[in-house]
Amino acid sequence: MSKIVKNILLVLVGFLVVSYIFSAFSSNVQVNPVAFSEISDMVNQERVESISIGEDSLTAKIKDSDVLQQAKLGPRAEVTDFFKNRGVDAAKIAKVKIEYQTPSAASNLIRNLLPFLLPFAFVAFFIYFLMRNVQGANNRALSFGQSSVKLSDERKNRVRFSDVAGAKEAKEELKEVVDFLRYPQKFLQLGAKIPKGVLLLGSPGVGKTLLARAVSGEANVPFFHISGSEFVEMFVGVGAARVRDLFKKAKKNSPCIVFVDEIDAVGRQRGAGLGGGHDEREQTLNQILVEMDGFETDTNVIVMAATNRPDVLDPALLRPGRFDRQVVLDLPDIKDREEILKIHAKNKPLDKDVNLRKIAERTPGFSGADLANVLNEAAILAARSDKKIVSNDDLREAVEKVILGPQRKSHILSPKEKEITAYHEGGHALVGAVLPFSDPVHKVSVISRGRAAGYTMKLPMEDKHLHTKQSFLDEIAALLAGNAAERLVFNEITTGASNDLKVATNMARKLVMSYGMSEEIGPISLGEHNDMVFLGREISEQRNYSEEVAKKIDEEISKILREGYKRATDTLTKHRVYLDTIAQRLVKEETLEQEQFDEIVKEIVPSEKKREPEAIGVEVKDVVGV
Repeated sequence: MSKIVKNILLVLVGFLVVSYIFSAFSSNVQVNPVAFSEISDMVNQERVESISIGEDSLTAKIKDSDVLQQAKLGPRAEVTDFFKNRGVDAAKIAKVKIEYQTPSAASNLIRNLLPFLLPFAFVAFFIYFLMRNVQGANNRALSFGQSSVKLSDERKNRVRFSDVAGAKEAKEELKEVVDFLRYPQKFLQLGAKIPKGVLLLGSPGVGKTLLARAVSGEANVPFFHISGSEFVEMFVGVGAARVRDLFKKAKKNSPCIVFVDEIDAVGRQRGAGLGGGHDEREQTLNQILVEMDGFETDTNVIVMAATNRPDVLDPALLRPGRFDRQVVLDLPDIKDREEILKIHAKNKPLDKDVNLRKIAERTPGFSGADLANVLNEAAILAARSDKKIVSNDDLREAVEKVILGPQRKSHILSPKEKEITAYHEGGHALVGAVLPFSDPVHKVSVISRGRAAGYTMKLPMEDKHLHTKQSFLDEIAALLAGNAAERLVFNEITTGASNDLKVATNMARKLVMSYGMSEEIGPISLGEHNDMVFLGREISEQRNYSEEVAKKIDEEISKILREGYKRATDTLTKHRVYLDTIAQRLVKEETLEQEQFDEIVKEIVPSEKKREPEAIGVEVKDVVGV
């Protein structure tokens, strides 16, 4: 697009130059051709102010007139003699200013050649543009084999480990890479080989690219970054050529870091594509493997790659000697989330009562990108309300918007539907609060968000890495409590519990088939994904059990769900007064925050679930809604 604009500007400049040349040799003054005798009469009448005499013409300027009078002359002679021969008084001739114009050789040359040169100039200009386009096409054709790698000088961007919150273990592992780049001789003297590749593994948004930039910044070396998809083209051999060009550029700039983002786009397991061994993607991968093996020990070029799909990568790519180190980046815990929030809050004016620790507690399972999005959404909400600072309400609203979507203000429930929704969400909240191993309730609302007519936000009190069978059973009961509350109060059920039933069923199926928590089935893992990768995805599941076992699995899942439903119904029946109170408050106020909800159910909440003011953060979020 920039080349097209540049060409248009060149054409415009050319026309302006031509226009200027024409204007330089033309005059805007009007000229009236007359006979010489008329000019003689004007001189006799003393109307002529000045006369300009050229090679073959005479131009007279008339007093009080902008129109020049021009007459043709023969061979140049004394003009005064012409006037005297026509009876003009000599004294009157003397009053007229007479000038003789002598054209220069250059003006004569331009005047004679310009009519012939202009057509040739336009033709040459047109041919120039044709040749320019053809040359550009040839250059693009020749540049197919060149990689589109971008060089980012991290010495200027100043990205450091201090700019990456959390990921302590990953940063410790990568500090060795920094030392390899900064002080290679220290390792080479001991016979240690510089690692050729570092593979960053983690969920989307955990900061893989940022951490790679931080390594480059700490080592003070150039940073080449390219996406895995940029290697593959429709022409065979282009990807391999680009790989060769990439490593050639990297070796010229060593020591440096080459970062390949989303390497699974080109590094998938070979033999799984439709093209077999001649697939362009596989040829590109083969070239990457060869280039990484071909690094000399003193090259000081380290290849860093990132992916969230390590299961589809080719084994040859993961072996030692290519990607020597594999660094796993986990989702941040409560402390890391608080540090990430502080980093992204540096350029945002926060209210004095904002507690980022509380926001970290409300965002379990969030990645660094999610937390940055939360603060950005909070700033947008504050600006939308014409606020000068970001408040706690803005941050809470931003968290719920990221989890569930924006409020559906146009979705207004009828009084009857609002009452049903209030009892439904009240059932979730009450059972979740009473059962000892269910996660505490942070918020209950009947305001529509996303697809949900209402929602109950339940978050664990502390970071969880292991989950017990009883905690799963209590969560299943809490999930089914909305449906149970509808049946208990209205003797009818609605479609609002469809998502609850789906989540509860999947949880019960995992209890039986994956976690070995079923007494009837026993400690066994049932159902396996096969090892065949087709186009990078696992598409089939192998049943490693008989039809008789499948029947028992279905019966056990149904048993778990029925028992959970019964526990939810019994709990709601026992504490019906609290259920009515919660529902009435929701109908009236629409939302109950944690403090308001705890005030209602404080007498029936188990002591181990009562939260202290500075509770430890959480990791796993559970949001249920109608």
